[in-house]
Amino acid sequence: MSVVAWRAPSAQSAVAALLPIMGVVLVAFLVIGMALPVLPLHVHQDLGFGAFIVGLVTGSQFVAALASRVWSGHFSDRKGAKRAVTVGLLTAVTGGLLYFMSLQFTARPGISVSILLLGRALLGGAESFIITGGVTWGLVLAGERNAGRVIAWVGMAMFAALAVGAPLGTALYRAGGFAAIAAATTLLPLVTTVLVAGLAPVTPQHGARSGLLKVAGAVCMPGFGSAFSSIGFGSMIAFSSLLSVERHWSPVWLLFSAFAGALVAARLLLGHILDQLGGARVALVSVAIEATGLAMIWLAHGQTLAAVGAILTGCGFALVYPALGVEAVRRVPPQSHGLAMGAYTAFLDVALGFGSPALGLIAGCAGLRAVFLAAALIVLCAAAIALRLLCAPQPARGSGCTIQ
Repeated sequence: MSVVAWRAPSAQSAVAALLPIMGVVLVAFLVIGMALPVLPLHVHQDLGFGAFIVGLVTGSQFVAALASRVWSGHFSDRKGAKRAVTVGLLTAVTGGLLYFMSLQFTARPGISVSILLLGRALLGGAESFIITGGVTWGLVLAGERNAGRVIAWVGMAMFAALAVGAPLGTALYRAGGFAAIAAATTLLPLVTTVLVAGLAPVTPQHGARSGLLKVAGAVCMPGFGSAFSSIGFGSMIAFSSLLSVERHWSPVWLLFSAFAGALVAARLLLGHILDQLGGARVALVSVAIEATGLAMIWLAHGQTLAAVGAILTGCGFALVYPALGVEAVRRVPPQSHGLAMGAYTAFLDVALGFGSPALGLIAGCAGLRAVFLAAALIVLCAAAIALRLLCAPQPARGSGCTIQ
């Protein structure tokens, strides 16, 4: 049975259409959320590597996601979003099996971390197909008029999984070590594949599709803004738990969970304003909040103030990505929405894939606190992009961008 997009759905029907997709994304991204707070600890404490390798392992997922973004976007547009999500889930299963394999070589850390890097790379590709397919699926079901709600709410499911996954992953790590994380990473995508099989697919949009260069040109300005803002996200996923360990703060997952929990709450309560106020205006305010939160973590001498900073960082980052995503998808025709989201998200992947190791170098040279100051300054660069988009006239779909 195929489902076609119905015209101008109401906000209530749009939410109802998104719920199954959000459920799939929630379960699928638990495997990533569980690893985020413990993977740096496993690489640093169990395998004995320093901050740069920690950043490299963490960032490898985003490099792999970058390499597969265009592919996942084309696949979603041409083969259907449901099939793209299924491919992503099966790839995640393979990544979990490689986690298991890496544990067989812990006595030889170089081999173990190399296999771990490959597993993380496969999970990056899986993430690309799942989130690109999920957003494309939602855009067809809910309609372009609800683009902001779709991007925000599907992303909210992802970050809810990250927030829940952090304490769950920490508990699994304490109970069974990294082997428990590997088992969950293998089994959860398998279960989710069964759930996806019961959902009706959507018919791919017909019509002439824009080429990659044209789509990339159309989304480049929002993409640059998202890239700058995502450095704050990268600092949280790679270094917040290490900062807690260094400062003897407990629990070590609190900062990241505060960040992810605030992000979920902000998207749940404020996701509707994206389509009402416009992406650029919302992004401008959100970037300032995110940078303020990162600066507070840099200044914090106690966990309470750092947690408040993490909450502000999450609240700010929550709406930047979907706000600028609205600006991106409205610049291309509906039949190229998958490719547009893939190209737009690729900017985030570049920032995280190369930014995380760079932040690791900063941590090695100037200490972990300096990471959050550097991230705050970089995030502020996104404000200039948002202001540029706010002041510029709305371009025609697929017209590209000109940096002035």
